Amino acid sequence: MRRATLRPVLTVIAAACVVACSGAAPAPLPTPVATTTAAPPVQRVVVLDPGHNGGNYVGRADIRRPVPDGRGGTKPCNTVGTETNAGYAEHAFNFDVAKRVEARLVAAGMRVVLTRPDDTGVGPCVDARAAAADAVGADAFVSVHADGSLPADHGFHVAYAEPPPDPAQAGPTRALATALRDAMRNAGFTVSTNRGAEGLSGRPDLAGLNLAHRPSVLVECANMRNAEEAATVSSPEGRDRYAAAITDGILAFLRP
Repeated sequence: MRRATLRPVLTVIAAACVVACSGAAPAPLPTPVATTTAAPPVQRVVVLDPGHNGGNYVGRADIRRPVPDGRGGTKPCNTVGTETNAGYAEHAFNFDVAKRVEARLVAAGMRVVLTRPDDTGVGPCVDARAAAADAVGADAFVSVHADGSLPADHGFHVAYAEPPPDPAQAGPTRALATALRDAMRNAGFTVSTNRGAEGLSGRPDLAGLNLAHRPSVLVECANMRNAEEAATVSSPEGRDRYAAAITDGILAFLRP
């Protein structure tokens, strides 16, 4: 019984001596590998501003009141917008396109804020629309509109505040305007024949842009009084084309 008890112990000691008594160095311990957790990407914020509103027709007294224009003067709170000869209203076009852009941007991981939740209210005023961009620290503010010009006029243009009221309205805003202009042209839309140059229009009279302190532009998608463009803006397929192009422009600006 005594020998059987000692045999396992002696076997362990002998095995240990093979390494220790031979002078061989023990195997090195594995080097710890430092691991880091990447910070999640910062979510970009886009404010979409569908121009005008469906209730502005009945709320004319409200939208006529003066608000600051960002240049030391005043402007009417809002306007009713234009429409096609067949009666398709600009406010409806603006809201439909903005909602389509919103869906695309959300799918791309953006946070999107609209300046109005539906197409039945009155306003908001242009100064409140600009304030919405500042309130959420928007990376981009894009106001969606359509024009009502002479029937022979056609094409889109992208407006921006000129001269720039602050640094955010200088280089960054010009970059946003250019990205949107390029995306619209790449989508097959022609530049305006009556506004700006090469699809870009610097303007001092747009209070919603003057008052914003974020990169801010206004896209006049088409002339609703032009028969061909009226047909495009009036169709769901046409509005989807505008939305896709605007989305591409915003993403090109935010992900250069």
